[in-house]
Amino acid sequence: MSSHPLLKVDISQLSVAERIQLAEDLWDSISEQEQEVPLSEAQQQELDRRLASYQQNPANGSTWEEVKKRLGFFR
Repeated sequence: MSSHPLLKVDISQLSVAERIQLAEDLWDSISEQEQEVPLSEAQQQELDRRLASYQQNPANGSTWEEVKKRLGFFR
């Protein structure tokens, strides 16, 4: 990694925790203005499909804990 021109900071000099916090802060700033980031028709259709699938059988989903375990966050 190198210096980011918008941040005027060498990102590689930040700790992992600081970089994670930076990513979270950046994402939060985007999500606060979600109306400015429209979904494509394909994205909207996929979200609608997933919501309908969940509504038909909510038990088929996974808890957040199960997902994190599958992704290797817990061993």
